[in-house]
Parts: sequence; structure tokens; C-alpha cells
Amino acid sequence: MRTYHCFWLLFWAGQPHQSFLTPLSKRTSGFPEKEQVLVLSGNSRQDLHRSKRSWMWNQFFLLEEYTGTDYQYVGKLHSDQDKGDGSLKYILSGDGAGDLFIINENTGDIQATKRLDREEKPVYILRAQAINRRTGRPVEPESEFIIKIHDINDNEPTFTKDVYNASIPEMSDVGTFVVQVTATDADDPTYGNSAKVVYSILQGQPYFSVESETGIIKTALLNMDRENRDKYQVVIQAKDMGGQMGGLSGTTTVNITLTDVNDNPPRFSQSTYQFRAPESMPPDSAVGKIKANDADVDENAEIEYSITEGDGYDMFGITTDKDTQEGIITVKKALDYENKNLYILKVEATNTHVDPRFLYLGPFKDSATVRIQVDDVDEPPVFSRPAYIMEVKEDVPINSIIGTVTAQDPDAAKNPVKYSVDRHTDMDRVFNINSGNGSIFTSKSLDRETLLWHNITVIAAEINNPKQSSRVPVFIKVLDVNDNAPEFAMFYETFVCENAKAEQLIQTLSAVDKDDSYSGHQFSFSLAPEAASSSNFTLQDNRDNTAGIFTRKTRYNRHEMSTYFLPVVISDNDYPIQSSTETVTIRVCACDHRGKMLSCNAEALIHPTGLSTGALIAILLCIIILLVTVVLFAALRRQRKKEPLIISKEDIRDNIVSYNDEGGGEEDTQAFDIGTLRNPEAIDDNKLRRDIVPETLFMPRRTAAARDNTDVRDFINQRLKENDTDPTAPPYDSLATYAYEGNGSVAESLSSLESVTTDGDQDYDYLSDWGPRFKKLADMYGAMDSDKDS
Repeated sequence: MRTYHCFWLLFWAGQPHQSFLTPLSKRTSGFPEKEQVLVLSGNSRQDLHRSKRSWMWNQFFLLEEYTGTDYQYVGKLHSDQDKGDGSLKYILSGDGAGDLFIINENTGDIQATKRLDREEKPVYILRAQAINRRTGRPVEPESEFIIKIHDINDNEPTFTKDVYNASIPEMSDVGTFVVQVTATDADDPTYGNSAKVVYSILQGQPYFSVESETGIIKTALLNMDRENRDKYQVVIQAKDMGGQMGGLSGTTTVNITLTDVNDNPPRFSQSTYQFRAPESMPPDSAVGKIKANDADVDENAEIEYSITEGDGYDMFGITTDKDTQEGIITVKKALDYENKNLYILKVEATNTHVDPRFLYLGPFKDSATVRIQVDDVDEPPVFSRPAYIMEVKEDVPINSIIGTVTAQDPDAAKNPVKYSVDRHTDMDRVFNINSGNGSIFTSKSLDRETLLWHNITVIAAEINNPKQSSRVPVFIKVLDVNDNAPEFAMFYETFVCENAKAEQLIQTLSAVDKDDSYSGHQFSFSLAPEAASSSNFTLQDNRDNTAGIFTRKTRYNRHEMSTYFLPVVISDNDYPIQSSTETVTIRVCACDHRGKMLSCNAEALIHPTGLSTGALIAILLCIIILLVTVVLFAALRRQRKKEPLIISKEDIRDNIVSYNDEGGGEEDTQAFDIGTLRNPEAIDDNKLRRDIVPETLFMPRRTAAARDNTDVRDFINQRLKENDTDPTAPPYDSLATYAYEGNGSVAESLSSLESVTTDGDQDYDYLSDWGPRFKKLADMYGAMDSDKDS
């Protein structure tokens, strides 16, 4: 319902004693019959004054949203110069003049042609003037007036958002702030109550309330539980006119979500859980999963599981799956059905994030019993030890037992076990094992010096089910026995000076032994019995595993005896005693007075080349010079200058002297018999060239005889084709390559075969036109022609 307000204002202008009231030519129905008149005069800037009230002469008031079918009447303009004879004309200009507002130029009536909306434009400023129709001159100054649009309640309140979203924690107290909604009204807030908005709740009670003036939504119910209901839709109404009847209204929706708090403890769905686990399950394997349900979400539903008590506390563990919040029970140690086949555990589930505000609801944890039954499986044999270490002396006889391994079937059936050696670990088959009792014995001789440790693997398998097998490493150490004689630490070859004195030390000896000695090696040195009395040298044992060789006499003569071989016996002190005889080579050499060797038969050993450095350099230089000479000689032969084609102008012949050995020309009857071209059947296949000695002789190859009256060209082409396809054809057969040159050459044939018929008629002047490369040839043949003319 809309309320219309009308203001009756009467405007006067001009002299105080004059007043004009001009009837309207057309009235708008539904409006007051009193008209608004604007009087134009020369003193229009002055306004009339009445007691107790001031009247504004320059304003018209017009209601918005006119719904009539006729034009809406605004007011009337009148001039005191208007005599009513139609001599004056009223003109309107300004905002909307001629379009939105029109004026009757005869009467001055102003009308609105369209519906006006104050929210679009609240004020229009126009100018009015009266002019003489005949002269076109204004009779009054131009006057400005205002048309002000009065507001009606035509706009409902509008919320800033179509949908509001808000959230609050569950279990909140009454009056907890949720969200504030805001609505605006486009009507004039200064005129009436059209823009005064009041809020109310249409949907959402009794859970929420709204403040009528501010639009603040608050909780209205205590302990709202998210687990029961987590989403609420509240509808808020905003109504203008202060909420009175007839006011316009708008609504908005507020979606309110309750967020979670930890107000629910975890709870197991059952009090007892049962699982089965085979005894062969390896450690860290999962036995089963349990889960305590928590009505909360996110971090409020996070649970930590633990085993609090039970006989399997040290055999099992439990972890929490962070994604599913499940408790995973795992095996910590190996299970044994024969030892224990049932375990009972007590598992507890506890919230990790506890809210102290809700501790009054009870403890935030729960417990359950877990029974784990261990199932028996067919297990492989189990060795008595995880590894075996055995020792054996290297001199034990073959088939000697060095130790025993033991394995048993852990199952209740106690199946018998057989043993074997993994041959991948004993490729040489040094050891073997008794398949029944597990005793290991040697099958080959042992040598500690060759291999100290033998690492083999023994396999124990059930006889009834060989797939059930297990392995164990066996480390066998070979113990040493004294079975190696000592020997020199190195090869000894020394010398003695011819001028040596008696009892002079010439060499110190040392020895080594491949055998081990627990107390350390003790070697003794002595001369062999056959050399002890007749030797020219003596041997002294130093008792520290070394010995010295001394001269027995004064002066030695290398011409009489250049080399001595001294046999030395080396013995150890282990049991059984081992000894060996080693030989020391002693050469007699010439020395200077300081004992430095100058020359002896051992000189070749000391100076292997026997030549001085200067001699070696001289020999090397000679070899280099010889090689350079050979290379230069070969290069000179390759670069040897060829004999010129024409030695001089005087030496002019009818043929080419050298043209890759084409032939000797007509006079050279040794190179080719021209008669064969005339009589092809007379060719002697066995006839070789007489001017060139062939490097290799090939068996003659018979060719098909040419038919009678064969043309020379056909004959040559036939022979050329035969030689091209014959791998044994000699390369010096000039006929096969150059006998026929063909037609079309500008110089025609250069062969001497045709020189007899063409020499006298040939003109060589064209050679001068061939360029500088043929200048020599042009000069030579041009000179020859001039000689003939002379």
C-alpha cells in the first residue's frame, strides 16, 4: 500500500495589488484541484512574505511513480504581461524540458510525460521565460525554478549478500555471536519511515535469534551438538516502515555450520577382538587391525593406541595408522607354536587432543581385549647354532672328521633330517658331510699356505618334505704344521775382491719360512758338509735369523777361479725340523784400494749392455742417418722429372713420343702389327709384345673368331669388351684402350695411324685460338708449316 502526499503551493510574483489565477486547460485526475502557479514579472526575484510562514516561490513538488494514464500535472507559469490575447508564448528549458516535461506555450501549464523515480533523480532544475510572439523578444527575464520529486515507499530493503555463511563451535553458550547481516533501502531516509529497516527471523528458531535494529544473529539454544546436527539454515527478514504493516520487506539466507570440538571420547565397537597368526610370521608383520570410533572429526578424532597389559606385552606391538585411525597389531619377536600358542592383550585407545572444558563428560579413552591364537606350521629344521667354527690341521688324512653340525625339526612331528653341503660354497669338493649325523670330514688334502679359511654352507632338510630346509654357515680354519723348510729371503749373488783379506765379511744372509710359528721363527745356518772343510769361505750364524759369509784366505785370483758356489743349510726349530740347502753365488772381481768393484765376470750382470753411453748414442745416430738417406732416395725417385714430350723444335716426329705407352707409331713395327687390323683371323693369341717384358705370364685365352669382312671398328670394340671383362688381361695392351678414339673430336684423331693421309692437308692455325695452354703446340706446328712453305 502506497501513500501519496500532495503539497499545495501558490506562487505569486509582480505587483502586490495584482493577482492572477488562470484556470487549467487540462487537469490530471486524482490530484488536488488547487494548482501551483509561478508568476513571472520584472520583480520575480522578490518573494512574498506572510506572517508566521515563509513561502518559496521557485519550487514545484511532484510525487514519484505516477500510475495514471494521462500526463501528470506539475504546475502553471503565468506572466503579468499576459493579457490573455495569445500574444505571449511560454518557453521551458533545463533538465528534461521538451522530453520529460512539456509546457503549453499559450497557457503555461507544465506536465510530466513519464513516470518519475526519485531514486533515479530527485530534483530537476528548469528555466521559464515568456516572449512576444510577434517580435520574439522576451517580455520578462528568464526565471529558474525546481521540480522536486517527493518519495513514496516503492523500494524494499535489500541485503548486501544473497547468502551468508557462518560457523560457530558446537556446545557454544547462549548469546554467542554468529554473524551480522545488513540490508539497505533505496528510499529517502529523511522523509517518513520508508527507509527505516527492522530485522526479524523467519526460520531458524529456537536455535538462533536476531537483533531487530543491528541484524546481529546470536545463538539462542544451549549445547547444540554437531554430532546430532551440524548445519542450520536461518532466514532473516528486513522490513521498512519501521516494521509496520504495509512496509516492504526483503529476506536473506544464512547458512550456519557447527564446527567440531573434542566432546566425544573414543569407543571400541566390541570388547574383545580375536586374531590368528602363523608361527612362521616374521617380525614387524601385521597380525590384525582394531579401531575405536570417535564421533568427532579431524584432530579431535585422532587416537593413540597402546598395549597396557597382557602376557604378550613383549611379543607384540601396536601402532596407529594416521589416515584411518586404526590400531595395527604387529609381531615383535618370532612366534613358536610349540612354546606358546595363545596370547591375551589389553589395548587402550586415547584421544591425543583433549579439551579440558569437556573433561566432565568422562575419560577420553577406552580399552578392549585382544586374543591372538598362534597356528602351527610346518617349519624347516633349526640348527643348534647360528654358525659353526671348526679347526683342522693341514696334515690330517683324507676322510678325517673335523666336526659335527646338528639340526632338528621344531614341529611336534619331529621329522628326521638329512644334511648336505652346498657345492656352490665348496667348488673343489674339499669337504663332505654325513647326511645322517651331520659330521663333516675332509675329502681332499689341505694346505694352510694355499688357503687358510674354508667357508662352506651346510643344508639341513626334512626327509619327508625336502622343501623345508635351512642353511647354516660353517667356517673351517686350517691349522699350521711345520711342513715347509726355510729358504733364503732373496736370491743371493755377491762378489769378493781379488785383494780381499781373510775374515772379511762379504755378504749377510736372511731366511723366511711359509709356516707359522707361535713363538717366532728360529733359523740356524751352516755350510753343507761337503763344503765345510774345502771351502774358501766361512759361514757365521748370528743367532738372529741372519748369517754372514766371511773370506777364509787372503787374495783371490779370478783367472784361476772366477765363480764360487757356496751351499748353505738352513734349518728351523719347530717339530718336525725342516731344513733346506740354498746356494750363494760368489764372483771374484778386481777392486780398487777402497774395495770398490772395477771389473769381474759379473760385469755383464752389472752392465747388461757392455757398451758405454757414447757408443750407444753413436750407433743410434748412424741408424737415424741411414734411415733418412733411404727415405730421401725413395722420394727423389718418385719426384724424378719426366722426359718432355718434345725436346726441341727440331725434333718433330709423326707420332707421340710418350703417351702412356700408346704405341710407337707407324715405324714401330715391334709394338703392333697393323696387318692384323686388316686380317683379324691372322692374330696369334700366343704372341706377346716384344718391346715390353711382362711381369707375369698368363695362359692364353681363346676368343671367338671374327666373321669375314669384319669392320675394324667392330673388331676393336669386340676386343675392348673382352679385355675389359678379362681379369687376366695385361694393362699394357694399348690396342684395348687407345686404338679407336671415336668421332666428333674437333682436332679429329691424334693417332699416328692416320698421319700419313692427313699430315699434308692439316691446318694448325686453330691451335692459337685454344688459349695459353696450347700456345706451345701452336708455335711448334705453326713453325713447321712455315718451313714447308719456304
